[in-house]
This record gives sequence, structure tokens and C-alpha cells, in this order.
Amino acid sequence: MGDIVTVDGLAKRFGDLVAVDHVSFSIAEGEIFGLLGPNGAGKTTTISMISCLIDPTEGDASVAGSSIRSEPLAVKRALGVVPQEIALYPTLSAAENLAFWGRMYGLSGAELKHAVDDALELAGLADRAKERVEEYSGGMKRRINIAAGVLHKPQVLLMDEPTVGIDPQSRNHILETVKELNEAGVTVLYTSHYMEEVEFLCDRIAIMDHGRIIAMGTLNELRDVVGGMDVITVSVENVSDDVLEQVRASEGITKADRSDGGLTVLTASSGSVLGKLVATLESEGAHVTSVTVAEPDLESVFLHLTGKSLRD
Repeated sequence: MGDIVTVDGLAKRFGDLVAVDHVSFSIAEGEIFGLLGPNGAGKTTTISMISCLIDPTEGDASVAGSSIRSEPLAVKRALGVVPQEIALYPTLSAAENLAFWGRMYGLSGAELKHAVDDALELAGLADRAKERVEEYSGGMKRRINIAAGVLHKPQVLLMDEPTVGIDPQSRNHILETVKELNEAGVTVLYTSHYMEEVEFLCDRIAIMDHGRIIAMGTLNELRDVVGGMDVITVSVENVSDDVLEQVRASEGITKADRSDGGLTVLTASSGSVLGKLVATLESEGAHVTSVTVAEPDLESVFLHLTGKSLRD
């Protein structure tokens, strides 16, 4: 299959701030493509330009053969968009919200009713369709937010951080929904700062930082960036800047940075550095509670490329 989305040198500046810096990539029809990066990396701005919500400063993109600059209406017809913010009316029911958005897509009559029913089934909320959205949990709102984006059966679905701030059960439901939509033929562009989500979902991944794409490929191709290194994850308390610098300067350690609940360290030889690493931390008063050694993941790729943790 050919490419259904092509992004060519997209850039966006807000005054002196360069939010997106000449980004280029393509997405094949039927693919789930991930944009992974920390908050502020430029993911949402990139999505907003592709969906014609904001104009690019430079560059262009096409969706299903239509340019975002010269054919925005055709682009919008081909797209479904699930924004980071909940795009629902809280005092309306789920069914009323979906009917409203369906009409915005030009649906009516029996076609609209079928679309709403299908979307409610997809969200797993058909039995609560008449409840006001303001009575829903955060996860349920997220699921209806997705349902609103697929009412018109788009060719391409843009999903911007769809699992932020929700419970694990709802998160799993959303991830499985993305898989289900993709298996039904929908191409997906999925942004996240959760590496485990894009590892689970995506055929290919672009890692963004400071408005630029710094690496792109399949999960295995990105892991190869780190080569034969091991990832040491240390659960540790009281890691000062001085201790972190000592760890970074230790022989055999390639990169080190704070991560959730401790440190992440890259090394070509975990066996030779592990004991010295723990000794260094404990000699400086840091309390080590656990240590694990694993193969590289996307967090370690990001650490290798930037010298910092993905979630910084």
C-alpha cells in the first residue's frame, strides 16, 4: 500500500518560539504510526497543522492526496481527530453529543442513528448512552471522545495523548480500541509520552524532542540505536545532582539520568558496573531498594539520544 499521510518540512513558529522545526515523515495506509516525546516536544502542534487547525509557518502535508494548504476541506473529510482535551458538551448525554458531532460531519437520518449506535458500542458505553457526560468518569469521557472522532468512518485517525489522566482499565480499553479500529482499516497517527503505549501499538515510531524528529523506525530499528547496551533501572531515594554527576562520570556508564522512582543507566557491561553503581549511590546516602537489568526500550533510546529521561 502507498502512503496516505505525507509530512514535508512542516515548521511552526510562535514569535521567537520554534514549536515544530521542519518535521518530515510519511505514514503508509493501514499503519499505526507513533509520535513519541515528552510534553512540549511539538507533538500537538504537529497534529494541529495536519488537521488544519493551525497554519504551518513553512512546509506542507497531505492526507489521502489532499494538501493541508490548498485543500483543507478535503483533508478534514478524510480525517477523524481525537484531541487531547475532551471535546464534549458536559450537560448533554453521550448519545446527544455523538448525534451533534455526527451532524457536523454531514450525517443525518438512519445513517446518523447507525453511526451513533456503532460508536457507542465501540466505546463500550451503549448501556449508558442516555447519561449526561458530566456524570461520566474521566476514562468514560475519553472513550466517548474517541467515539466522536470515528463517527464518519475516517480514513485516517489522529489521536493526541488519548489516555492522559485515566484509570488503567479505561486505558487498556482505549488501546484495544485503537487496535480494533486499525484492524478495520483505519490508519492511525498516535501521539504519546508513554513509551509502553507506542511499543504496544505502533508499527513505526518517530521520537520528537524540541520540535524535531531525532529518530524514526520500527521498534527493533530504534532499539538498534542503543546497540548492545544494557539498561539498569535503580529504585533509589535521595539522588542529588552531585550523586548523579558521580554516576555519570563512572567508568563503563554511557548515560544516566533520573527516571520515575530512581535512575536509568545505560552501559555496555552491566556485570562490571552494577556493584560499583550501587556502592556509589549508598556511599552518598542514597537508599537503594531494587535494581533491574533489561534490554533497551524506547526510554533508553531517548536517553541515549538526548542524555535525559523521556518524561523530563
